[in-house]
Amino acid sequence: MPRPLGELEDAVMTRVWQWNRPVTVREVLEDLQQERSIAYTTVMTVMDNLHQKGWVRREVEGRAYRYTAVSTRAAYSAALMNEAWARSDNPAAALVAFFGMMSQEQREALNDAIRIVQRDAPQSPPPEEGAEGTGARER
Repeated sequence: MPRPLGELEDAVMTRVWQWNRPVTVREVLEDLQQERSIAYTTVMTVMDNLHQKGWVRREVEGRAYRYTAVSTRAAYSAALMNEAWARSDNPAAALVAFFGMMSQEQREALNDAIRIVQRDAPQSPPPEEGAEGTGARER
């Protein structure tokens, strides 16, 4: 499980995920500068760190690198949720509390996700009659 992204790492990765194409430090810098004052070297260091941590891959293009996300924002979010849930000493209670915090829109998205997972899950054959664990009595 990757550790959560820091604030600036998240701001950079948000752009990489949203643009969904190879990006340069310069492109990310120019977009970030619309919100804050930041140096080219700072963005370059953050993107290099993200590469070292395995969040992005990079390819040389001329004298610069082009960076591409290794996974999606959804996969990152899922990994964070899974890690938080796995750390709980009572996973069922953690899920109940989490679901209780959800908005109606989030609950609808959860229901949609459950339907998709159930639809896509491979169907296992029903247990054979008399098989162990099916409630058949021994004679």
